[in-house]
Amino acid sequence: MSRNWKFSRLVLQCRRIHTAGPYLGKTGAEQHWLERHFSDPYVKKAKQQAYRCRSAFKLLEIDDKHRILLPGLHVIDCGAAPGAWAQVAVQRVNAAGSDPSAPTGFVLGVDLQHLFPLEGATFLPYSDVTDLNTQKKIQEVLPKGKADVILSDMAPNATGVREIDHLKLIQLCLSLLDLAPHVLEPGGTLLCKFWQGRDSSLLQKRLMEHFKEVKLLKPPASRKESAETFYLAKFYKTGSAMQQREHR
Repeated sequence: MSRNWKFSRLVLQCRRIHTAGPYLGKTGAEQHWLERHFSDPYVKKAKQQAYRCRSAFKLLEIDDKHRILLPGLHVIDCGAAPGAWAQVAVQRVNAAGSDPSAPTGFVLGVDLQHLFPLEGATFLPYSDVTDLNTQKKIQEVLPKGKADVILSDMAPNATGVREIDHLKLIQLCLSLLDLAPHVLEPGGTLLCKFWQGRDSSLLQKRLMEHFKEVKLLKPPASRKESAETFYLAKFYKTGSAMQQREHR
């Protein structure tokens, strides 16, 4: 449920390049991936600005336009590894207290993978956000038991079968709606990544039941050829139709 597999692969590839020469022994597909990666302007910007990976710019672009991360807000970053979105969140909500004149926020990152420490963020590594025990731990760690924003750049381990991977990611997104009643403040925000496919409309419908405003986003940093897209859901409704049906 993490993008860390791609980050780990990149680290291994970089090590091999430095020791064995560029693209030595690589398949055509691997060479293409490496060539595209190292020529990617967002990869270069991430290195220059000390972000852990290029995905930071997806969140930066979304937040620059929609202003979902404000000083003082409490944020949960689901599928946080390697930590680039958490870096952005820490900066934008002032979680490290770097601006003494602004309210201090809080950032909690959760992932199945290892997470290297980050100043201003609290991490729950080796934790499944869909597990009830993890959800209880999230409530305990959050300063008031609630968050203003849920971010999700989660992705399942890829099978290579597009439709299966799409359905698995939709289920991960839907699991955040099960988490929301327990941890998301009324009026809160959910930003989640999904891959386009036949159940995209189902996810949109469910989000619209729980939030007053739902937008489909494709930030410039998201590669054009990728099926990756984002739903931004704002103004969480505590008395949603779905919750009312559950309590009948």
